[in-house]
Order: sequence, then C-alpha cells, then structure tokens
Amino acid sequence: MDDTLHDASWRVFPRMNAEMSAYIERHLGVDAAQADGLRQHFWRRYGATLLGLMHEHGVRADHFLAETHRFADLARLLRADASQRAALRRLPGRKYVLTNAPRAYALRVLGAFGMLREFDGVIAIEDMCQFGRLRPKPDARMLRHVLRRLGLRPAQCVLVEDTIGHLRTARALGVRGVWFTRYAHRAVRRQSPAAAAAAAAVRLRPRSRHGRPGYVSARTASLWQLPRLVRGPGSR
Repeated sequence: MDDTLHDASWRVFPRMNAEMSAYIERHLGVDAAQADGLRQHFWRRYGATLLGLMHEHGVRADHFLAETHRFADLARLLRADASQRAALRRLPGRKYVLTNAPRAYALRVLGAFGMLREFDGVIAIEDMCQFGRLRPKPDARMLRHVLRRLGLRPAQCVLVEDTIGHLRTARALGVRGVWFTRYAHRAVRRQSPAAAAAAAAVRLRPRSRHGRPGYVSARTASLWQLPRLVRGPGSR
C-alpha cells in the first residue's frame, strides 16, 4: 500500500519514522539520538522497529501501532495520482491490500483516496499473527497462511510491491512479483545509511536486460501497465 498505492515517502514515512523514534524515547527512557540509533538497529536486525521492540523490550504491538499511526492530520500527508482508482478497476481478478500497517491506518488511507471499493479485502498487520507470534512481510509462513486463507495457489497470484526483498520471498513460494518503482527515488532518500548501502548492493547485482533481478517477473512505475504485466493463466 505505502509507496505503491500512494506516495508515502513524500510525508507519511518521514513523519512515521519521527513518531517511532519519539515512542522509543518515551518508553525506553533514552534521548533522541539514542532512540534514532535503536530504531535503525531494530530495522537492520529484525526487519521492523516493532519486532525489535517486542523481542528486546516486551512492547505490545497494539500499543506501539496505535501511538505511531495516529496522524490526526493524515489527509495533509497523503499524495497519489488521481487516476489510481481507474487503473485499479482495469485489473482482472480479486484484489487485496497486503500491508504491514495497522488496519485502522490502512482503512483511513484507502478511504481518503476513495479506493476501498476497488479491493476485495485488506490484510493488515493484525492478521499476520501465527501461534502467538507476529510475522509481517516478508515472512514466508505468513504468506503461505494468507494463500491458504484465501483458497489460492501461489501460481494464481501476483504481488505488487515497492520493497524488492518482499518480492524475493514471494517468488520462492511461487508467487509472481511486480516491482513498483514510481516512488523509489524518495524511498532511497529516507533510508538509513545502512539500508541505503544494502539497496546499492542490490542495484549492483546482475540483472536481466529489463533492469530487474531474476526473481522479479516485471518492473513498472505505473498502475496502468499492470493489466498487461499480470496477464497469465489463473491470475487472481
């Protein structure tokens, strides 16, 4: 959803990072510099700030998500192409939003853009708990669980993502992936130095002539191209 259906790197992500650092300051009793360092440490080690706080400090997921995704001025932070809804309508098959964001935030974002009716459902981070453990994207176990829950085979599905590591996991399960790059320039600018270095390493790896890793089925910067890119037997 973020950086795919809308330009989250414009204002939402910088604000979200600030809210997460402020949460760490308040609840771990550290200063701003220490909080920012811890947030980046959690991201590198666990893939998400929330997972690091849960594992190392026993923070409750619902409490963290509620405090870091309030955004009373959310409408002011949002930006997307006005033609997105029309592009989504052209897509064949069932469509679901799969997001590591909390449900309340996801529904507010989709509602602000009038996109809710374009989807058959929203799978948010609250839906990614298995056996008492949170398993957000790109956890393969969670993706398998989602497929079983929807009654779908991997070959029937296409995952459209801005985060390339998530597409790699999906491909290992047999799910085709479309790498959405429209907002990539801002996403790179908001990364920590370590994350930026990791992204640079990915860019230096061998790619096909289409400018993408071999595990990515297609690359696009426009939702209007998706019907052509996802066309295939049994696509859902």
